[in-house]
Amino acid sequence: MSSLKDILYIQAGLGVLANLFLLFFYSFTILGHRPKPMDLMSCQLTFIHIMMLLTGGDIWLTDIFESLNIENYIKCKTTFYIHRVLRGLSICITCLLSVFQAVTISPRSSLLANFKHKLKKYIIYAFLCIWSLNLSFNSNLIFYVGGFTNVSETNQMKVTESCVVFQMNYVIRGLFITVTTSRDVFLVAIMLTTSAYMVIILLRHQRQCKHLHSISHLRASPEKKATQTILLLVVFFVILYWVDFVISITSVLVWMYDPVILTIQKFVMNAYPTITPLVHISSDKRIINVLKILQLKCY
Repeated sequence: MSSLKDILYIQAGLGVLANLFLLFFYSFTILGHRPKPMDLMSCQLTFIHIMMLLTGGDIWLTDIFESLNIENYIKCKTTFYIHRVLRGLSICITCLLSVFQAVTISPRSSLLANFKHKLKKYIIYAFLCIWSLNLSFNSNLIFYVGGFTNVSETNQMKVTESCVVFQMNYVIRGLFITVTTSRDVFLVAIMLTTSAYMVIILLRHQRQCKHLHSISHLRASPEKKATQTILLLVVFFVILYWVDFVISITSVLVWMYDPVILTIQKFVMNAYPTITPLVHISSDKRIINVLKILQLKCY
C-alpha cells in the first residue's frame, strides 16, 4: 500500500512540474502577444490540472488546513468540493478544445466554417458559462461530505484517511448519478463525434496531398499537428475518465471503498493531468524552440 502511495506522489510531482512549466509558457504567450483561443483554453486546462493534482492526492490543501488549525469536516468539504468542480471543468474544457479544433480545420464549404469567427467572439462567454455551471452543479455535494467518525459507520463511506461521504437517500443518489452520467455521456459523445470528424478531415487532406505531391515532400501543417495532439488527448481522456467513472459509480452503488481501489482510482485520475502537459510540450513547436534556446544557453 505504501509503495502505491509513493508512486502516486511521484506521478503527482511530475505532473505538477510539467503543468507549471506549461502554465508559465502560456501566461507569457498570452501577456506578450494577442492571445489565441487555443492558448486561452490550454492555459485554463493547465491551471485546472495543477489544482487537480494538488487536491486529488491530498498533498497541498491538507498541509495548509493543518497549519491553519481548521476543523477536519471543513477541510473535507472544501477539498472534496474543489476536486469535483475541477473534475467537471477538465471534461468541459477538453470538450471545448475538441469542438474548437474541429471547427478550425473544417473546410470552407462545410456548415461548421460559418462558426469560426463566432467561436472566437464568444469564447469568453463559454468559459464563464462552464465555470458557473460546474461551481453550482457540485455545490449540493458539500452537505454529504464530512470528517470521519466511528459513530454509525454503516451510514458513512470512507473516501480518504479522514473524510467520508454520508449515505444519501436512494432518490437523491439515483438523481445525482443520472444527472452526472447524462452530462458525462453527452460531453464524451461530443468529443468522440468531433474526433471522428477531424479524422475524416485529416484522411481526406492526406489523400489530396498524395494526389498532388509525392509522400517524401509532405510536411505536416501546424493545424494538422494541433489536430493530432487534440485527438491523442481526447483518446487518453475518454479511456481514463470512464475507468474513473466506473470505479466511482460502482463504489457509490455498493457503498464501499477499498483503500487499494481508492489509490488506484487516484492514479487513474492523475494520469490525464500528467500526460496532457507532456503531450503539449512534445508537440508544440513554440515550446520546442524555447527548450532548444535554453539548452544552447546552458551549454
